[in-house]
Amino acid sequence: MKYLCLLAFAFITLRLKAQDNYEIQVYGSETVEKGNTMVELHSNYTINGSNTATNGELPTNHVVHETIEITHGWTPWFETGFYFFNSIGDGGRTAYVGSHIRPRVAAPQSWNWPVGVSISTEFGFQKSAFSANTSTLEIRPIVDKKWNKLYISVNPTLEKSFAGPDVNRGFTFSPNVKGSYDVTKIVALGLEYYGSTGPFFHYDAFKQQDHQLFVATDVNFDPKWEVNGGIGYGFTSNTDKAIVKIIIGRRF
Repeated sequence: MKYLCLLAFAFITLRLKAQDNYEIQVYGSETVEKGNTMVELHSNYTINGSNTATNGELPTNHVVHETIEITHGWTPWFETGFYFFNSIGDGGRTAYVGSHIRPRVAAPQSWNWPVGVSISTEFGFQKSAFSANTSTLEIRPIVDKKWNKLYISVNPTLEKSFAGPDVNRGFTFSPNVKGSYDVTKIVALGLEYYGSTGPFFHYDAFKQQDHQLFVATDVNFDPKWEVNGGIGYGFTSNTDKAIVKIIIGRRF
């Protein structure tokens, strides 16, 4: 019961945002090991999304997003990730969308902190047909902890637009939260929340905010592999209503 209370507390105290449906993931605090490289494929399909263009953005209904992420560990506490966003769909929606770079530092394990802590900064560009804000910065603090079979990660993310309709809105509060439980030594089941409330102290009306909840599964059959999948539902009119996702990663 106490584990369920912890999960509920984590989810209720934060309002959440989707990551534009290209990389739908709540980060853990660990960085890629020194000298190793992680290659991931993020595959997401919007079952029920928008059907009309908004701010020049193409609709999202029945579109596939394929994102390639390559992350290299330079030291035990520093990594750099590179993203290549792609879209597949009819009506001119098949295209290379954009790229981001993401350096990240973590608190070394030698510090013996009671929780895992890291922070990433992600910057890049995307085409206006797929994101009205074409140049963006993301600052993502990451705090996580595992108690026996229960795992919780909180990403209280800030986002800033440098080109597009949100350029004068300041930093947008867009946190993500994950809670999972190991049902076996290999399989963990859990919930993932994504959302956005708008700029600090000038929050959007609820129907204009983004709120998504995913039921997700992690499969840990080999330390070299990462497998995560889930199905999500959007709770506001501004959010795509149904998305399925799968992440497959391999460490080299």
